[in-house]
Amino acid sequence: MRSLVPLPLAIPLIAAALSILVGRWRNVQRIISIAALTAVLGISVALLVGADDDGFVVHRSGGWSAPLGITLVVDRLAGLMLVVSSLVLLAVMIYAIGQAGQERQRVVFHPVYLVLATGVSASFLTADLFNLFVAFEMMLAASYVLITIGGRPDQVRSGMSYVVISLVASTLFITVLALLYASTGTVNMADLSVRLAELDGGIRAAFALALLVVFGIKAGLFPLFFWLPDSYPTAPGPVTAIFAGLLTKVGVYAIIRTQTLLFDAPDWMGTVLIVVAVLTMTIGVLGAIAQDDMKRILAFHIISQIGYMIFGLGLFTVAGLAGAIFYIVHHIIVKTALFLVTGLVDRRAGSSRLSEVGGLVRSAPVLALLFAVPALSLAGIPPFSGFLAKFALVDAGIAASSWYAVGISLAVGLLTLYSMTKIWAGVFWGEPDQQPVREPQTDGALGGPIGMIGATALLAAASIAVSVFAGLIYDISERAGADLLAPERYVEAVLESEK
Repeated sequence: MRSLVPLPLAIPLIAAALSILVGRWRNVQRIISIAALTAVLGISVALLVGADDDGFVVHRSGGWSAPLGITLVVDRLAGLMLVVSSLVLLAVMIYAIGQAGQERQRVVFHPVYLVLATGVSASFLTADLFNLFVAFEMMLAASYVLITIGGRPDQVRSGMSYVVISLVASTLFITVLALLYASTGTVNMADLSVRLAELDGGIRAAFALALLVVFGIKAGLFPLFFWLPDSYPTAPGPVTAIFAGLLTKVGVYAIIRTQTLLFDAPDWMGTVLIVVAVLTMTIGVLGAIAQDDMKRILAFHIISQIGYMIFGLGLFTVAGLAGAIFYIVHHIIVKTALFLVTGLVDRRAGSSRLSEVGGLVRSAPVLALLFAVPALSLAGIPPFSGFLAKFALVDAGIAASSWYAVGISLAVGLLTLYSMTKIWAGVFWGEPDQQPVREPQTDGALGGPIGMIGATALLAAASIAVSVFAGLIYDISERAGADLLAPERYVEAVLESEK
């Protein structure tokens, strides 16, 4: 099983190189990309099964033991994140191939997308903060290309904001790494967990807050989210979908990993996280209901839903972490599906503004169905996965007596339902007040090209599967939460196990 651990990194990276070599032949590029991402999905499932059976699957690159060598670790949290990220990366690639957009026009799309996939996998697998920085830079370098691909003025302008903020976050990250290394002599997370405990409490608190800020920028936490609503909606449809569904959750993963493994979860940090979570979910949903564009509404909901995940972490209980992990799994799938539907709506109607679109429930009923499933889930309507995820978090919050946070999370859920109803009434049921800015493309009996419809349907079905198999997924999430609150297991697996 250990030999499989590097493959989610190696396969897409090798495929990216091959994709450059065969750049003249777009169909060959597509075959390489689909084959590579399918292989990564299969391997990720195998690694999750292995990690759930054994607790940890540890790979030491070159046979070098930690903390000197590069160590890759799959535990239950990393395994879940690998599986769900691989699924959405594959679905969005299928969607991009079905769309007559930048995938067909730009030879760089496939290799850059595969580099992005490598960075995502590396972020989940690495046991080393410096390699986490490298993984983030791989993702960011790829995202700089993808977010500006096409070269429209609004894309470049918004892309520049994204680049500048990302560079600031990266500079802060490498500075914190240098200070950590100067203080402890290591950047291996298992070794840091031991050595940070020897430092003064004030220094540990400073490092905890510094890492929260670094990863909070990437996750879109309040008040660090200001770059997100303008950057994501201007990118090409598939790019927006993968950014919205996946990249911010990599930041959330990093927050969960570092706050539970490196620090001893003091009471004040739980309070800080819950306050930040409440503000994030509230400001995000208020921003969403003020918008008149489907993309911007959903972009603000990315921010709002991040708050729920941080709320679960801030409880620092097994139930809270299990709810947060389950929520991440649900949200990656649902949010990606919603942005894929948005791309189909924009193509079909010539716009994504609510005032310029209407009546799609009659002209494109399949699109209405594909929107309804993930939208009801995002709003937390039973029996969809969003209801189960929010119920788990609310139950954990009540058990921890975090009453005000529970109350606000329920109120935010009602406002989320209102904003989804607003999209439904404006895009699918109402009539447009203005003419769209572009000519609608009404080809495709199902409301769009079969590849785009099929990929979106795959994720809509996956969101239903999360509900059907909620018990299994929650059980794994609960075991992952227990592992996170017992960091000595991770430390022992990385530093001592020689299996």
